[in-house]
Amino acid sequence: MRLRELRERQALSLRELSALSGVNYNSIWRIEAGRTGAKPRTVRRLATALGVEPHELLKGVDG
Repeated sequence: MRLRELRERQALSLRELSALSGVNYNSIWRIEAGRTGAKPRTVRRLATALGVEPHELLKGVDG
């Protein structure tokens, strides 16, 4: 996922993104570290918080 790239582009910390999205800090950390995948609902919540479409978070995942 491009989550870290998009988050850093907006100068948001993990905690700030957690507060904006309602997604647990540890979950965001694990997703960015590649330790776990994100459920569709989580992708939507993160995308909304970052002001992008959900597919923007997934670009480059499958190729």
